[in-house]
Amino acid sequence: QVQLVESGGGLVQPGGSLRLSCVASGIIFSIHAMRWYRQAPGKERELVAGITTGGTTNYVDSVKGRFTISRDNVKNTVYLQMNSLKPEDTALYYCNAEHYGQRYWGQGTQVTVSS
Repeated sequence: QVQLVESGGGLVQPGGSLRLSCVASGIIFSIHAMRWYRQAPGKERELVAGITTGGTTNYVDSVKGRFTISRDNVKNTVYLQMNSLKPEDTALYYCNAEHYGQRYWGQGTQVTVSS
């Protein structure tokens, strides 16, 4: 059974930092591209950051320079380091794994940026 379990969300003040983690089980983690998506209330889910099996990363423009995605293939974990958080980063953040069109999703972790 495939499971993606996110953690690390919470309430943080503007300008603060959080690190999200997503632990995968039931898949060969190293062959899956990993991505973080987010969905704010009333908005569509958007791709935030991705990392390929080879370690190439990409980011949505709104988080470039503030967020960093990384992966640990030994721990079967993908991370999202989020710095300089803004209220508009408030959303439910989801982890996604993909291998040749087969996609898996976690349940999400809530990030709220507010003073």
